[in-house]
Amino acid sequence: MTKGSRLLAALALAILPFLLAALWTPAAPVAREAARPGFVGSATCAGCHAAEAAAWAGSDHARAMAPATPATVLGDFSGQSITDGRHSATFVRDGARFLIRTGGPDGSVADLVVSETFGVDPLQQYLVQMPDGRRQALPWAWDSRPASGGGQRWYHLMPQEALRPGDQLHWAGRDQNWNFMCASCHSTGLVRGYDATRDRYDTTWTDISVGCESCHGRGATHVDWARDGVASPHKGLEVLFRDTSGGGWQFEPGDTRGIARWVGPPRQATQAGVETCAPCHGRSRPLVADPVPGGRFLDTHAPLLLVAGEYHADGQIQGEVFAWGSFAQSRMARAGVVCADCHDAHSGRLRAEGNAVCAQCHLPERFDVAAHHHHAPGTPGAQCVSCHMPAVTYMGVDRRHDHAFSVPRPDVAAVIGAPDTCTTCHAGRPAEWAAAEIRSWFGPERRQAPHPALAIAAGRQGRRDADAALAALATDRDQPAILRATAISLLPMPPSQASAGAIGATLLDRDPLVRATALRALEGLHPRNRQHAARFLADETRLVRIEAARALAPVPLEQIPPEARPAFARAWAELLDSERVAAERPEAHVNIAGLLLQRGDTAGALAAWRDALARDPGFLPALVNMADFESRRGGHAAVEALLARAIAANPTQAEVPYALGLARVRAGRAAAALDPLAAAVALAPGEPRYAYTLALALNGQGRQADALALLRSTLRAHPNHRDSLIASATMERDRGNQAEARRLAGIAAANDPTDREAAALLAQLRGR
Repeated sequence: MTKGSRLLAALALAILPFLLAALWTPAAPVAREAARPGFVGSATCAGCHAAEAAAWAGSDHARAMAPATPATVLGDFSGQSITDGRHSATFVRDGARFLIRTGGPDGSVADLVVSETFGVDPLQQYLVQMPDGRRQALPWAWDSRPASGGGQRWYHLMPQEALRPGDQLHWAGRDQNWNFMCASCHSTGLVRGYDATRDRYDTTWTDISVGCESCHGRGATHVDWARDGVASPHKGLEVLFRDTSGGGWQFEPGDTRGIARWVGPPRQATQAGVETCAPCHGRSRPLVADPVPGGRFLDTHAPLLLVAGEYHADGQIQGEVFAWGSFAQSRMARAGVVCADCHDAHSGRLRAEGNAVCAQCHLPERFDVAAHHHHAPGTPGAQCVSCHMPAVTYMGVDRRHDHAFSVPRPDVAAVIGAPDTCTTCHAGRPAEWAAAEIRSWFGPERRQAPHPALAIAAGRQGRRDADAALAALATDRDQPAILRATAISLLPMPPSQASAGAIGATLLDRDPLVRATALRALEGLHPRNRQHAARFLADETRLVRIEAARALAPVPLEQIPPEARPAFARAWAELLDSERVAAERPEAHVNIAGLLLQRGDTAGALAAWRDALARDPGFLPALVNMADFESRRGGHAAVEALLARAIAANPTQAEVPYALGLARVRAGRAAAALDPLAAAVALAPGEPRYAYTLALALNGQGRQADALALLRSTLRAHPNHRDSLIASATMERDRGNQAEARRLAGIAAANDPTDREAAALLAQLRGR
């Protein structure tokens, strides 16, 4: 292992031509094995648990990361060169070293020394050490599948991306940084070791790969119990996987469903399996630095909800979200199933092959028959996973199954624009055909209740009639918590009566994820309406406490009940600490700036924005938010300088000239706002908000005809854009076109009967 590295200019013509490129080679340790209190290392565990260690040794966990050696490197480094039209690389073996010749951190060709391998199946990636302690994941990966399956080849992970230096997705950018993005789940006993003052890492681990203590927790107390007989609860184990409750899965006599039930105490109270797997097998944000196994998931992480782009509206996986978020939606999770029921915890393999793994809890004579799956036995369609665990391929070759174990609903998928497992296999067949087939098999009355996906889709689309359906979903305790929390997050703001009732009810929910999301929803309310968040400042779950503090951020201390102020101070510290966990990322400092600004700490907010820009001088949210702050306090010269810097760094982002235009309007320079507002419209012609704002500015400059022409164009593309309708109606009224004004105001009022401004305008026009 090495710490630090230096860039050498190598001219070794007598050795190999590829050494003409700049050579990145390690010089001193930058990430290494080191002791951490309580950790003993997997080798110690193997001394007593040989069988488990042997099963683990062949697992993906054991090979999650390794020093780059001839024994661990799978890729062909025989000197072959690869290009995909956008990117090129040559892969070379130099004695014990493995080098990839490709674009370096500055774009010039460099020979990058591979420091570690990253993963094994179905692909292997490679890491490079940087001088500041960073390890970066290269974009070239080795397809480790058999050649007969298309593998045994080099390929680029993002072939359609230009990925120039400075892009955060470039291999040297922050989104490819191992220390922050990957390390905690690929190594054991990790201490990230980020020094915010120097913007450097000194990362250490106790095991380079995923070892015993990644799941079982720190082993020192258990070793003391085993070797010396030291008394300790649970044999000194921090995480208990073995169920000692006396419960078990049983098929009850006479149960026609053919599904086993858990008989015994509630399972999640006696076994921590899912909670232990979730931090690394789900998308989430860490709340504490370098957490150790054994804590509750929501005390250490904030999971990603079912957000657009990552999940389809029906909960199917879309982005690279791993397994927890889909499993949390499943009936399996609610019934008490845990990961180890299906997967052997040490080898990682399924406990049985094919449908046999499902048959542990689902009687084969009821489910593994053509009368249930309606496909020929032995064909892919007869496999449980084909219908209930549709797969998505990530990273080019990595096919992963959805763990929601959902029932196919092609009728719903057609409405929300999601894929469905039936027509994915039966290519060329429409969803209507698949839905008709299912109705013929199981009857038209099988599914009567509205599918939750319809409410989620309506919420994502911002439909004004979505609030009632979302509120009903949020308060339905028979639905999984992650689905209910997602519904809360989509409730429209300012809240309707239905939304407000749902938020009030879910604040008191028994599930902490639901409570936390309800508290986050309070951000849409005026500070005077957030006082009831104070009762959650001492909640037993860290995520809930953090969201309570966030909700109270703009509430003056004197308005927080005196008895709650000490709890607020503690929860506020937890909130800021949770943001500082990602101190190497500019967005963390932007978040901190926003929080401090709400508390009136302008000096702290400015310092946080500067910290963000120190990590990324062109970071758009920092520049725009800082400019908005300066605009509100009259610092017009500073606004112009910040936004000019933002435009230079982000020339294709419409939000920047839009912000400049708004700042000039605030500064009383409305005429000077026209050009940047027009630039925003040109960059984002599909965004009606930009066109609407430019139209108002044009109208204010006496260019009413131009303003109306722009609004008409906007309404042709977005016929129900509320602000454009109101503005158009007002301008038509002012120019004497009463009939057109009434028509436009009538559309706005009909779209939202609760819109008082639209109703008042329509009433005024009808009165005329």
